[in-house]
Amino acid sequence: MKSRTLGLGLLLLFSSTLVSADPISDLQAGYRAQSADRFSAEAGSMLWDKPFPNPKSGKEWSCSSCHTPDLKLPGKHVRTGKSIEPMAPSVNPKRWTDSRKIEKWFKRNCKWTLGRECTPQEKGNLLVYLQSQ
Repeated sequence: MKSRTLGLGLLLLFSSTLVSADPISDLQAGYRAQSADRFSAEAGSMLWDKPFPNPKSGKEWSCSSCHTPDLKLPGKHVRTGKSIEPMAPSVNPKRWTDSRKIEKWFKRNCKWTLGRECTPQEKGNLLVYLQSQ
């Protein structure tokens, strides 16, 4: 019985740590299934740099406020000062290997920057833009 339990535990452990060979494509397929249209790097770039008013502070924020306009450079959180690794996959490919982490950060950062969650279309556009860097 112990070996069966251990075997099941190991199976669960390994299956939960497996990552897709291409998490970006998997995420984009999911966004398309949620009615997203063709993704555009240009639309992603515009969203990246677009300032959104922050109702709490009265200041405007954009993705590039913390991550910088040059995605190959490290960023810095505007409120906490915490260092942020570069976003460009050409410089930091490990950032794009876990779809759960990508979704987690989309949720947090979209809410913080836009004041709401990003739509599937916006996420797909941002991913195409980021992958082009």
